[in-house]
Amino acid sequence: MILVTNDDGVHAEGLAALKQALSALGKVVAVAPDRERSATSHSLTLTDPLRVKKVEDSVLSVDGTPTDCVLLAVNGLLDERPELVVAGINHGPNLGEDVSYSGTVAAAIEGTLQGIPSIALSMTGKPPYHFDTACSFIVKLVRVLMQKGMDPQMLLNVNVPNLSAENISSVKVTKLGRRIYKDLIVKKVDPRGKTYYWIGGNEATWEGDESTDFGAIDAGMISVTPLHLDLTDYRRIVEMESWNLAP
Repeated sequence: MILVTNDDGVHAEGLAALKQALSALGKVVAVAPDRERSATSHSLTLTDPLRVKKVEDSVLSVDGTPTDCVLLAVNGLLDERPELVVAGINHGPNLGEDVSYSGTVAAAIEGTLQGIPSIALSMTGKPPYHFDTACSFIVKLVRVLMQKGMDPQMLLNVNVPNLSAENISSVKVTKLGRRIYKDLIVKKVDPRGKTYYWIGGNEATWEGDESTDFGAIDAGMISVTPLHLDLTDYRRIVEMESWNLAP
């Protein structure tokens, strides 16, 4: 069984397209937030109860985060343990440092933490989206993974250019690039005289060569970035061992 989820909400077009495409490979169940939960990162709902509703056959909504959805699905909602978690198809890119903010990537991370190989799948660019391009690739990718055997710790971040399939130049295994943010904080006053803020910003730019996810997308290629949850800076360990930190 394949578990699909997202951060754009249970009624998102990308989720429906993903579920339908993966159904060619076996049973697929969708457990997704009841509304958009973009940029929620890897947050869990711990102080409020979670409500689950049946939207249709094999589709459930949760009034929580993408991480909540995966955790509930694996440990409480599903009759069998998923063999794979796929989060997406995200309406927009998840490149570079976006993986730290993304609810889509966070859902895949939770799948990996649960010992299930997981994939985050996103479309770059702006709507209307060529979801068929992403669907065609994810089916091919999952078939290859099934043949080669999936490591329970596998975590892949896939970004697909918003192009028709015939205009995709290639597929490239990449590393994360570096996104340059130009965040803008807008301060305003509401009708009751209370101050509030909007976090916004201009279109982000990026830096990195052709080996990065940004470089691949810029060249019209699908980017597949293997991620690892061990955040340890091993090089820094070696450096710090020479410091005199003893009391």
